[in-house]
Amino acid sequence: MSDILFPGEQFSTYEEQDKVLVGLSGGVDSAVCVHILKDQGFAVTGAVIRFSPAHDRAVAEAQKAAGALGIPLVVIEAGEAFEQEVVQPFCAAYCAGRTPNPCVLCNPGVKFRLLAQKADELGIRFIATGHYARVQETAPSEYHVCRAASTARDQSYMLYRLGQSILARLCLPLGEFEKEDIRELARALGLPCADSPDSMEICFIPSGDYAAFIEARGMAGKPGRFIGPDGQDLGPHQGVLRYTLGQRKGLGIALGKPAFVKAIRENGDVVLGWAGEEFFSGITLQNICTPTGELLPAGEYLVKVRSAAEPVPCLFDGKATVRFAQPARAPAPGQSAVFYSGDVILGGGFIRESLF
Repeated sequence: MSDILFPGEQFSTYEEQDKVLVGLSGGVDSAVCVHILKDQGFAVTGAVIRFSPAHDRAVAEAQKAAGALGIPLVVIEAGEAFEQEVVQPFCAAYCAGRTPNPCVLCNPGVKFRLLAQKADELGIRFIATGHYARVQETAPSEYHVCRAASTARDQSYMLYRLGQSILARLCLPLGEFEKEDIRELARALGLPCADSPDSMEICFIPSGDYAAFIEARGMAGKPGRFIGPDGQDLGPHQGVLRYTLGQRKGLGIALGKPAFVKAIRENGDVVLGWAGEEFFSGITLQNICTPTGELLPAGEYLVKVRSAAEPVPCLFDGKATVRFAQPARAPAPGQSAVFYSGDVILGGGFIRESLF
């Protein structure tokens, strides 16, 4: 297992390495991550990141976990960076009618960058988190994120924008485990977080009401009109921040049979379609990146258009256009499309437009 948890063939045993900085969230996954590394002989230091005031409880829970695990803990203040790199782009995207994934922005721009900086300050070579994914050295000194053994828990999609400077030192101990295995181990260890619920909402919006959060910041979604499936003007909507491609519920309009959001136009109009027609043949991308920094070549790949989706075959033209082998349901602009070869991530980008 050691060649999975740690990048590179030089890590033949855990005991060869002595220090690792583990990102603690206060939840069960990161706590068990600490135990696994300690059990293998590492000197573990914990780090919890305070991204915003909404994370004060997570900081307190991380402090409890660190105490129970017997490790030192540092608190990293990230309010300004998180605001600039994650919260502001998140709000702006929703106001423009896009559907962002803040974790995809946070991981390279804030979380892993700050963990690596703190590790450098402390003289610690490696960093680790409780993500369900793996890191693999696919060529000499070339590292890629790979899907977790647990397809139900796989979080590799969220990590696709990490580059070599992070991947070369990143340890992901949970990549070989199922969630219930982690909970059972936490119970056996008597950890207070063993049965804590999984976090399902965006971390800085505990209520889950994105529109209320954005509006409380003095922002508003672009106004516009509902355009019916047959092209008719159905009147004004409540602002594009309240809608996303593929949405069926909460439209606030009755058409006599189920409808969905088919498109959000740049002028703010929300185009509706009949349920069952929400499948698209392709997408265009922007801000494409790869783990190595090289261009992603044209060719056939597997692609995920949302974190919980299974990868599906596609053809990438080497520029910006992706065509699915079979139509995909509602690939929302603002989300990411992540390319795989088997379990290995080769790159990805943000969805700019969905194509019929």
